[in-house]
Amino acid sequence: MPKIPQSHIRNFSIIAHIDHGKSTLADRIIQECGAISDREMSSQVMDTMDIEKERGITIKAQSVRLDYVKDGEPYILNLIDTPGHVDFSYEVSRSLASSEGALLIVDAAQGVEAQTIANVYIAIENDLELLPVVNKIDLPAADPERVLSELEEAIGIDATEHCLVSAKTGQGVKELIDAIVDRIPAPTGNENASCKALIYDSWFDNYLGALALVRVFEGNLKKGQVAKIMGTKSEHQILNLMYPHPIAPVKTDEIGTGEIGIVVMGLKSVDSLQVGDTITDAKNPTPEMIHGFEPAKPFVFAGIYPIETDKFEDLRDALNKLKLNDSSLSFEPESSMALGSGFRTGFLGMLHMEVVKERLEREFDLELIATAPTVVYEVKLTNGDKITIQNPSEMPETQKIAAIYEPYVKATILTPQEYVGNLIKLLNDRRGIQTKMDYLNETRVLLEYDIPMNEIVMDFYDKLKSITKGYASFDYEPIGFREGDLVKLDIRVAGDVVDSLSIIVPHEKARTRGLAFVNQLKELIPRQLFEVAIQASIGNNVIARSNVKSVGKNVTAKCYGGDITRKRKLLEKQKEGKKRMKAIGKVQVPQEAFMAVLKLDS
Repeated sequence: MPKIPQSHIRNFSIIAHIDHGKSTLADRIIQECGAISDREMSSQVMDTMDIEKERGITIKAQSVRLDYVKDGEPYILNLIDTPGHVDFSYEVSRSLASSEGALLIVDAAQGVEAQTIANVYIAIENDLELLPVVNKIDLPAADPERVLSELEEAIGIDATEHCLVSAKTGQGVKELIDAIVDRIPAPTGNENASCKALIYDSWFDNYLGALALVRVFEGNLKKGQVAKIMGTKSEHQILNLMYPHPIAPVKTDEIGTGEIGIVVMGLKSVDSLQVGDTITDAKNPTPEMIHGFEPAKPFVFAGIYPIETDKFEDLRDALNKLKLNDSSLSFEPESSMALGSGFRTGFLGMLHMEVVKERLEREFDLELIATAPTVVYEVKLTNGDKITIQNPSEMPETQKIAAIYEPYVKATILTPQEYVGNLIKLLNDRRGIQTKMDYLNETRVLLEYDIPMNEIVMDFYDKLKSITKGYASFDYEPIGFREGDLVKLDIRVAGDVVDSLSIIVPHEKARTRGLAFVNQLKELIPRQLFEVAIQASIGNNVIARSNVKSVGKNVTAKCYGGDITRKRKLLEKQKEGKKRMKAIGKVQVPQEAFMAVLKLDS
C-alpha cells in the first residue's frame, strides 16, 4: 500500500446535540467513501451496543479510517464520532483534541440546542476549524436560513460557508466530503521527532486484551517497539497495530504522524490505558505529555443491590467485566439493613448510571435496585480536617461539622419563549442562581444558571421536559464546590434508622421532604400487631412523624355477658402484650416501599 503524504490526511470529529443525525451522517460518509458495500450496511453502523441503537444515542465514541479520491488525488479521512450527551463530555474533549476540524451539525427544523453550544466551546478551545452543516433539509418543517442565523447569534461563528445535507437521503453528502478535504487543515507534526501519541479511547477485547485508540502527533509507532505510557509510567511491547475500519480493523506495521490507529499491547485491563494519557517510545521518550490529561471523575453515586441477595457475587463479577470496557466506573462493597449487600457505585452522570444499570440487567441477567443517586460533598470538621462524603450514611455527627460544601454546575438551557416563566420558577425552586439570559430571536431564549448538582440528579430533567413540552434542551458542566446550608435527613422505622433512606437536603426543605417521606412510607409498610412509628429526623431532633396503626385483634369476642370489668381486664392484658411486642418487635421495610420512596418527587 503506497504511503499517503501527511498533507493528504484529514482528521475530523462530528459534534451535535442528541438526535440531530450525527450517527446517520457518519453512515452516509462511510458509504460515500465506499468503505462498506450496500449489502453490509446497517443503520448506525458505528454504534455497536443494542442500547445505543434502541435509544438512538452514542455512548462510546467510535472512529473509522476512510479512503477518498478527489480530483484524482488519494486522501485519508479519519472520522472520529463523539457521544453527544454531557455525561460523556470527557470523551468528546479528547476526541476533539485529536482532530484538526469538526463538523457542527444542526437540525434544520429544531435549530441550535444546549449541547451544540457546549460542544462548540470545547471545539473552539481546541482551535478547530468548524464546518457548519445543516442536516434534515428534506423535512417539511426545515428552515435552514433561520438555523444559520441562529448559529451566528447564539455562538458567534461565521456560517456563510456552510453545507446543507440530508443524511437520510444522502443529498449534499458528496459536496460535504469535498468541503472537508478543502477546508479542514492537514495535521502538523514532526515525523522525525520522538513519538507522542494521545490515547483518546480504550476498550477491552476478549482475545487481544485492552486496546488503545490513539492519535499520533509526532514521530511514529512501530510493531515490536517498546512503548511507555507516561501517566502510569509503565512500559509494554507493541504486539500489533491496526487501522479502525467499520467492518474489521486493518493490520499495519506502523502508524505515522497525523494518523489514528489501534495499539495492542496484551494488557489485562483498561485501567492502564486511561483516556487522555500519552504513549511515547521507551528508549527515546518525548520530554512532556500532551497537556489536559485528567482521569475521569465520578460525579454521581448510588448503591446498586441485587434483589435476590444470593446474587451478590454475580453482581461483583458483572461490575468487574463492565469495568474492563469502562474505566470511569468505580465501585466498592457496602451493606444496608434494608437491602443486604451491594456496591456503592460512582458514575459520570445520570445517563451513565441508567446505561450501566441497564447493561448489568441485560447482559448479565441480574435484577437490581439502585438507591437514590447522591453527589460528592466536602465536609469541613470543627478540628480543621476536610473529608469527602459519597454516601449520606458517612456524614459525621452534627456537632463535629463546621461547614458542608456541595458541588455546583453551570447549566445552559435553551427554551421557547412561552415557557420562560415556568422554567425560572423551577430553577429558583432548585436553588439556581441566574448568571445570563439572552433572547436569541423572537422565539428562543438562552438561560445560564449556577445550580447545585444535588438538585439536578433526581428528576430535574423530567420536570424540565414536562414544563416545556419537550422543547427545551439542557446541558451542564461542573464549576466546583460552594458552601451550603445542608443537613442529613434520617428516616426511622420503629426507632431504627433505615440507612439506605438517608438523604442530604437543604435545611429549609428538610421538613417538607421529611413529611413527604413519612406519609409515603406509612402507606407502604405493612401493619403489625403493634403500632409502628415512622419518623424523619435531623440528628436526634424529630421533624416529622406518622404512625402505622396496629392490627386489632378482638379479644373481647368470647365475653358474652357478665360484668364490664371482665372486658376491661382482657383489654388491659392485650395493651400490656402490645407494649412488650413494641419493645422487642422488629419491622422489615419491604423492598416495594423502598423503591416507591426513591421515586418520590424531590
